[in-house]
Amino acid sequence: MHSPDSFLTGFEFPYTFFDKSRAISLYKPRDPFAHKGNFGHALLLAGSYGKIGAAVLASKACLSSGAGLLTAHVPSCGYEIMQTALPEAMVDVDTDPDQLTECTLKPATFQAAGIGPGIGTSISTVRFLIKFIKKTSIPIVLDADALNILGKNPEFLSTLPVKTILTPHPKEFDRMFGQHSSDLDRLRKARKVAIQYKIIVVLKGHFTGVFYPDGQVSFNTSGNAGMAKGGSGDVLTGIITAFLAQGYKSEISASLAVYLHGCAGDLAAKLYSEEAMLPSDLIHCLGKIFLEWKESVK
Repeated sequence: MHSPDSFLTGFEFPYTFFDKSRAISLYKPRDPFAHKGNFGHALLLAGSYGKIGAAVLASKACLSSGAGLLTAHVPSCGYEIMQTALPEAMVDVDTDPDQLTECTLKPATFQAAGIGPGIGTSISTVRFLIKFIKKTSIPIVLDADALNILGKNPEFLSTLPVKTILTPHPKEFDRMFGQHSSDLDRLRKARKVAIQYKIIVVLKGHFTGVFYPDGQVSFNTSGNAGMAKGGSGDVLTGIITAFLAQGYKSEISASLAVYLHGCAGDLAAKLYSEEAMLPSDLIHCLGKIFLEWKESVK
């Protein structure tokens, strides 16, 4: 009679859980002699008229997650807002006052880019986004309207750089890859497209799944329903971009950021309640989580 454990021996399962012990094993505390150049220069392409708040949230989260430098490219209507809300960030403005249409910054001068929060889906922005992605070779994360643009132009999925990180919620995922009859069906499709396009898919939700190009999948164990508010995804984009800029591998950046994001959400829920907590509260809670991690690796 074989035991259940012996029966499982020899089988390979692509599914794992991402928890605190795994996060601590991947987290890299700072070298006391490091300078800002050691932690990367991040670029965020975000915002449009009425949605500059998305750029603010992503930018604050990026700098609060360790990026050494940050440049935010926003429509010119967002210049004063960004400079006031986050003086630590550098701001590059688009020639268009209301939307993103062009960027003279060279992607190669940055270590990572986060693209999509609040950018809208105008024709000019679509052209800009596709042009930018085609000329970049740095690690990138695509969120929000960048995903909606891909959903309307699925032929550009095959042009994404290897290990590009996509962060859709279920509706955004379905816009890109078709309707799904169940959550399980959607999970299977996410694994399939991650392998097919050699990308990383962060399918957001309870137990967010991170799907890797090699077919492996990790499910997040942090977070709560209080995070289900507009702006939470912008914060996650900023965190992922920060880890990419600091030199973490794309797979680790995605998983570690998702877990950190959830931990900050759990702390915010304890402090303010799930109902009252705001996405900006997640940013304020990041420091406490980093201190816990640092203490754990001593």
